[in-house]
Order: sequence, then C-alpha cells, then structure tokens
Amino acid sequence: MPRTSLPPEDRSLSPYTGWTRAHWEAAADRLLTAALRHAGPGHALIALPGPRPSWSGPRSDALEGYARTFLLAALRVAGADGQDPLRLLDRYAEGLAAGTRSPTGERELTGRDPVAWPAVTDRGQAMVEAASVALALRLTRPWLWDRLPARTRTRAADWLAGALRHTPVDNNWWLFQVTVGGFLAETGHHTEAAERAVVQGLARIEQWHLGGGWYTDGRPRAFDHYNGWAFHLYPVLHAHLADDRRLLDRYGTRLAAHLGQYAHTFGGDGAPLHQGRSLIYRFASLAAPWAGALTGHTPLSPGTTRRLASGTLRHFLDHGAVDDDGLLTLGWFGPCPPLVQPYSGPASPYWASKGFLGLLLPPGHSVWTAVEEPAPAERGDAVVPVRGAGWLIQSTAADGLVRVHNHGSDNQPADEVLPDDPLYARLAYSTATWPAFEGAADNHFALLAGGEASERGPIVPLGTGCGWAASAHRPRIKGAELPGVGVTSLVLAAGAEEVHAHLVTGAVTGTGVRHTGWAVAGSAVETAVTGGGARVRVTGSALVSEAVALHGLDAAATEPVTAGTAFGPAAAVPVLTGTVTGEDCLFVSAVRLSRSGTGALPAARVAVEAAPVGHRLRVRWPDGSRCEALIRADEVTVASDED
Repeated sequence: MPRTSLPPEDRSLSPYTGWTRAHWEAAADRLLTAALRHAGPGHALIALPGPRPSWSGPRSDALEGYARTFLLAALRVAGADGQDPLRLLDRYAEGLAAGTRSPTGERELTGRDPVAWPAVTDRGQAMVEAASVALALRLTRPWLWDRLPARTRTRAADWLAGALRHTPVDNNWWLFQVTVGGFLAETGHHTEAAERAVVQGLARIEQWHLGGGWYTDGRPRAFDHYNGWAFHLYPVLHAHLADDRRLLDRYGTRLAAHLGQYAHTFGGDGAPLHQGRSLIYRFASLAAPWAGALTGHTPLSPGTTRRLASGTLRHFLDHGAVDDDGLLTLGWFGPCPPLVQPYSGPASPYWASKGFLGLLLPPGHSVWTAVEEPAPAERGDAVVPVRGAGWLIQSTAADGLVRVHNHGSDNQPADEVLPDDPLYARLAYSTATWPAFEGAADNHFALLAGGEASERGPIVPLGTGCGWAASAHRPRIKGAELPGVGVTSLVLAAGAEEVHAHLVTGAVTGTGVRHTGWAVAGSAVETAVTGGGARVRVTGSALVSEAVALHGLDAAATEPVTAGTAFGPAAAVPVLTGTVTGEDCLFVSAVRLSRSGTGALPAARVAVEAAPVGHRLRVRWPDGSRCEALIRADEVTVASDED
C-alpha cells in the first residue's frame, strides 16, 4: 500500500510505528475500495481475481468476497458510530437482499438466480461465511438491519439459520454457529434454534481448552493462530455484544491469560509467528489483542496494544501484501502458492478483516490516545513457557527475533497418523524464517534408514518450564514406526542460545541421525562449515543460522532448500549428522538464529556425563547463569539458577 495514500506519520504519539487511528481508517478504506471494484450485479457476490478457485468453487469464493469484506466495512462504520461517507452499508444491504432471494447449492446454479448465495450445508463453506455476515449485521444493526424491509430480514434470517441446522466441521467451526445464533437470537429469528446453537457451540469447545487460554483446534494437539482469531474472538465478542457478564468473565479471563503469552510471539518488526495453517489471513492475528482491549480483558497496556497492532499491519502493508490493484494476495508478503490450503480462494485473505477489530474502540479510547510503548519482544530478552501448548517462546530484544520451540503441537488426528505437516511438526518456528516444504526438513531430528529420513509423527509433551521444553515421539518412515525405537527431545534456551538434546533408544547400531537448524532465505545464500559447526548466511536479509555439534554428532554441512521459502527464492539449512553407537545414544547440539550477521558460533558451554540412569547435561550460558538437565527415555528433569 503506497505510503502516499496514507496520512502523515505521528512519531510523537506513535514513536515506534508512526501510525494513528487515522492510518487504520485509511488502510481499511483503501482495502474496501479496491475489493468493491469487483462486486457483481446487486452487490451480492464479489468475485476477486486469483490464480485458482478454492475447492468450494467460484460461487462460494464470491460469497467469501462479500462476507469477509462486509465484516471490514462493518468494523469501519460501527467504529465511526454509523458515519459512512463511502456509503458502504447501502451496498452491503443491497447485496444481502439479492444474495438471499433464492439461495441454492453450487450444483444447482445453472439457469437459476445468477447472484444467489450458496445454501448452508453440512461442513460447507457457506457456514463460515454466514458467521461473518451475521457478525457484520450485529455490529451494524442500527444502521442496516433495522432499516431493512421485513421481508428482506426474514429471507436473510432464513439463509443464516441454515448454519444452525447443519453439521459443522468438528473444530473451531462450532463457533460459527455460536456467532450466527447470537445474532438471530438477538433479533428474534429462529430463536429456539439460535439459543440452542450458542449453548451447544460454547459447550463443544470446552473439551479443547487445555489450560492457560490455549485451545487445540479439534485434534488432540493442534495449536496455531486459530486460538486468537477464532477460539477467543468469537466467544468474547459474543459475550461483549450480548452484555453477558457471566460469559465475559469466563472467556475474558481465558483471553487475558492467552494474551500474556501470545503477545510474546510477535517480532519486534511486527511479524507474527510463521506457524500453522491459514497464514494468508496475516493480520487477523491481531484479533485477540484488540478483543482484549475492547473488553478490558488484557494484560497489555493501551500503548503496547497499539504498538503491537500497528507494527503488524505495517509489517504486511509495507512488504507487498497488497498488490498493484490494492487487493490482498494469496500469500504472506506477495503471492506464495505453497502457503495456500485447498480450502482457500481469492477472497480468503480477507479474513484479515478481523485485524481491524480495534476500530470498534472510539477515537478517545486510551488505546488510540496513549503513547506507544515497546512490544514484549522489545523490552528485553525473554524465555516464556506455554504449558498448555507445550511451547517455549524465546525472544531477543537486540534483533527483535522471536522463536517458538515446539514440543506440543503436531496437528495429528486422534484416529490415524498423517505425514508430518511442515507448519506444525517442526521443532521450532520463528517470526523471521519459514519452514522448508521440500528437501531436508528444517528444525528437525531424524533417523536415517534406506535413504529416508524419519518423521516426528504424534508428539508426547514431557513438560515445559523456565527455559526448557521437552517431548517424546516414535519415529516413522513412510508412515511406519521404527520398531522399538524412541526419541526423547529437549531444548534449553537463554538469550539467543539454544541447546538441543535428543536421546535415541532402541535403534540399531550404525543408524544415521540428522539434526537440522533454521532455514534462512533471501536473494542469495552464503554457507560456511568449520569443524563441527555449520553456518548459513543470507545476503540481503542479515539473518545468520548457526549450528554446532557438541556430543554424538560428528559432521556438519549445509543443504539448499531448492524451492526457497516465502521469504526468498534461495534458502539453505545447516545440517549436523552422527551415528547411533548403542542402545541408548545421546546427541547434543547448539543452535542460534540471529540478525547480527557478525556473531560467533553459539557460545553456551555444555558438559555431558553419564548418570546412573540416563544422561546429565550441564549448561553454562554466556551471561554466567547455569542449568542442569537429566534426560532419560520419555522423561526429562531440568533445574536452573532461576528455579
């Protein structure tokens, strides 16, 4: 988005980003203006251009274009107390009337109403879009819904009610029924079914709350950004709009606990964590921080909330997330096909509209008037355990990098084992790197057999604490477990330093192992191997990825990531290798990711010694602090100076 199209920066009020509420309003207006150019007859369908349709088909994709931009328009108008100089609500009211005249299924469209919306079906995409339409109508009710003819309201309510009668996907989709039900109950349509849907949906998600404000998305351990832009957003916003203090106490308390950790996952440059599916939603990651400010359930100060939010929105708009026509692309910065799931179509990125939730806060609210304060990643080096998710967040203030060590999220279903998903199964993710989708897996420990590298499969968390996280898994090759083989993994972290230990039990002597570090990308890649260390340096990005063999590993190399990553066409990953020498074999390495470009190899001092049962690691960090860990098969104990 050209900076010339935005108001002048205000570095007095916003010393970190320069952005004020006026910038948010201007950004919303420009996104809406660009999308509305593609509205069809009656404004019921907004068919945005794109490389391919979603698996739901072009008509559903065009409904997405309407529903998701309507949510942005609703936030813009409701936040301005009904002021609508672009006459947005007139267009969306016209579209609502046209789209619900004769809703039908995708296969029945030939010869039918050319602007009809697809009917809501079991696990159909229209259920997702019904939630956005319902929420937008609820937010703008005095200026749109209440002014519609009764017949139009009835038809629209009947279309929305399809979401109450059909089966959602058994994950965050239950909250779409909650959102539709909340609006219909408030307006007196299909009241019994609507109220039942709210109760059932909220009850269903209880089983997925694993503590500390962290939800798994339907599967046993699937943690990602859906925590913020779905599991917290919808219940909290419903409770807020319904003025239900009981619900708000429950879900607001969880939201505040979540934000106390989630806010640490944003980099100093505003980048969210590159982990999990639907990353094309980009700044939808701001929905939870804004919801906390909106309802008062947040540990963040107003100045910190705005600094974090404005930093993230600028991060994308300044780096090409919007194309020359002003449209959000299917990618991260620019288009990135490997990042796009089959359920996404050209309008899917506009779920990012949730990131504008802060516009509901009036101009005089402290979140807009307070001077920006540093984001958590800028306040000092931090290592934050996330016990519910089995994560360890590690951030460094000097370069603003955030790394999340993953010993709890795998996105595996309960009843089968799928191939590792690069967006969930890696040992670590960051705000500045991207997982490799081809070649050697980054941030991964594998056994090597028959020219194949093992996968992690289902993860068993072993604990997360002050400066550490651990897990166990049964390695698999081509979907089959290696008989009798187990891997127990531990990470210790302080400052920018990481020490990784992997205990392999039951493997055949002579089996090869491989531990990889951070994959870094840019316009060109320079690599260097010295002794037991492997370093990858990327020209133009100022990122350095380093790995050093400390125990059990005896060789270092680098491997190219032939397809590159979302950050550049050239990428490489450091690789350490070794060999199993007995029934119980430990492999230890030191790893570091930094922006400095000049740092020496990782400086943690590590001693490994045999224990009566298992292995003991003693680590002295560069600042002089110490920690000690005992690692045994499927069991880890850690003590540090801070305990």
